[in-house]
Amino acid sequence: MIRVQHEDFSVDDLYKGLLKANQTGAVAMFVGLVRQFSDIPNESCSFELEHYPGMTERNLQAIVDEANTRWPLLDVCVVHRVGRLSVDDQIVFVGVSASHRAEAFQACDFIMDYLKSRAAFWKKESQGSESHWVEAKDDDEESLVRWSK
Repeated sequence: MIRVQHEDFSVDDLYKGLLKANQTGAVAMFVGLVRQFSDIPNESCSFELEHYPGMTERNLQAIVDEANTRWPLLDVCVVHRVGRLSVDDQIVFVGVSASHRAEAFQACDFIMDYLKSRAAFWKKESQGSESHWVEAKDDDEESLVRWSK
């Protein structure tokens, strides 16, 4: 399942959806949250995530398809929120079920690494009355190098 949505999500419900009776040996999950990114105590921080509908979902599907070619997965779930989000809000859920833990861990990590750098999302951070679009980080690109081996 791949969803891009404004609404929050239930980690418990998404987890239960990954379970496949008598087959699931492992579920690996990642939940990303909005963190305080201002150094000024008590300053209001938020950000807005925008995406290109249709293209974003195709990007995510291509990432999931690649993970499925690399590991024998039972199911994958990616939910990414868009719109205005505040500190402590959930942003993204990536969950993978597999027969074995190694495949679940690796695939979850792979999907998140590629999502950070290849999915069509744009982030605008706001601190107090200031705001700016966030540029891609070199660290995110460097994370992909290990998957090309």
